[in-house]
Amino acid sequence: MSKKHAARPDGLAYSTNKDFFNDFPQEEATDTLPKDKQRLRVRLDTKQRAGKVVTLVDGFTGTADDLEALGKQLKTKCGAGGSAKDGLILIQGDYREKVVTWLKEWGYIQTR
Repeated sequence: MSKKHAARPDGLAYSTNKDFFNDFPQEEATDTLPKDKQRLRVRLDTKQRAGKVVTLVDGFTGTADDLEALGKQLKTKCGAGGSAKDGLILIQGDYREKVVTWLKEWGYIQTR
């Protein structure tokens, strides 16, 4: 059975060979800063959301797993949906004051 390779028009390649991308540099995992060192900003946003309000928490420095865990905690507390990726937590609805209060209670003292 041979391995398949295909080139895309944008120059990127796809391969079924699991070792195909091992030659490329890997992103180093960013260590998660302690809670008291995190500089989180909580704001409201409606851009590109059909006028619906979302609460954004940005400025998180750390691993994707830690970001997901914090996002899940906040979504559970708010009882709302959302997502967490690229250092940004998005919660559907206006929960700005509650989120700031919870983050400060949890030790994120540089939150505003």
